[in-house]
Amino acid sequence: MADSNKQNLSSNDLMKSVIQRIATGPEMSKDISREEAQLCMSSVLKGEIEETRSAIFLIALRMKRETDDECLGIHDAIKEVTKSVEISKKNVINIGDPYDGFTRNIPSSAFLLPVLAELGYPVLSHGVECIGPKFGCTHNITFKLLGLNVNMTTEEAAERLENNKIGWAYLDQSQFCPDLYNLMSLRDKIIKRPVITTIEVLANPIVGTKTHFVTGYVHKAYPPIYLNLSRNAGFDTAMVIRGTEGGVIPSLKQDGKIHFYKTKNGNDELLEVNPIRDLEIEQEVRAVAIPENFSKLSTADKVETKINPEQLASETIKLGLEALSGKDGPMKDCIIYGSSLILQHITNDNLSICTKTIREVIESGSCLDRIKQ
Repeated sequence: MADSNKQNLSSNDLMKSVIQRIATGPEMSKDISREEAQLCMSSVLKGEIEETRSAIFLIALRMKRETDDECLGIHDAIKEVTKSVEISKKNVINIGDPYDGFTRNIPSSAFLLPVLAELGYPVLSHGVECIGPKFGCTHNITFKLLGLNVNMTTEEAAERLENNKIGWAYLDQSQFCPDLYNLMSLRDKIIKRPVITTIEVLANPIVGTKTHFVTGYVHKAYPPIYLNLSRNAGFDTAMVIRGTEGGVIPSLKQDGKIHFYKTKNGNDELLEVNPIRDLEIEQEVRAVAIPENFSKLSTADKVETKINPEQLASETIKLGLEALSGKDGPMKDCIIYGSSLILQHITNDNLSICTKTIREVIESGSCLDRIKQ
């Protein structure tokens, strides 16, 4: 289809044509161009496509497996409606943990923010309160229980990052990309993870003079996809960490893998880390275990959380504050591990030096004051 013809088609006509090509079975489905993916996704975000067709479009892409161009096109459309603010700070860290949260362990990544901010690095986390398929414990729920305004505007979050006494912020998708947030109901009905789930963590709503992206993965196919999309998002550097539940904290008792690039035009690289050898972390657990006395929710869904997310968040806060007070244990080791990897990526210092720096700043107690800002 010629480009001029695509522009002349109505949104619904183009969507009909695209669905006819991508939803014809495992052997007959055809790929679409980056431009077609962008135009269709833009129409979905604008509300120009009725819900059934929007759902078919997203599910059909998933069933045939999205190409790099299709992912980039979807990302282009989301970027167009994402509100972005520039700040004068250098080395802004953007943490994109799974938007659907954590269900199998007590999450720890929220406490990376005050630690890195205490070292002078502005840190942003972003997400939503609750989304499938896991409906787990998120940064939104955790920070809300801590008393943070999780519905601050992009400008307010930027002010926090520019304030040297604070230096960290959480920004909700409802604020920086309301058009995408408005698809929550549709996504609940789809049930399975659409391509949006992969792409939304790459939001870049606050841009510094140099901005670093950090996210996690489980399946080995994802690192090159995330790094490709990171460049498209405009991140100066990016690191994709094989973490527990797809988060940014690696397993405490297995070798970790970090895929990264240091310049947008540079090659993708791989760093392999042994927690005992490289960080002097020795644990018998992969992550912070959920207490056995936690009540379980009754659900037939094998993916959806069996633990109340707020209960997980309460335990996260309890253990996180204890860790920042210096208490040893898996929570403290998770915070040290994640913070050290990010610091090493930014500074290029030896990982052992970065770990020593992180340990010292935690032991000083200053991070505990920072989290209360």
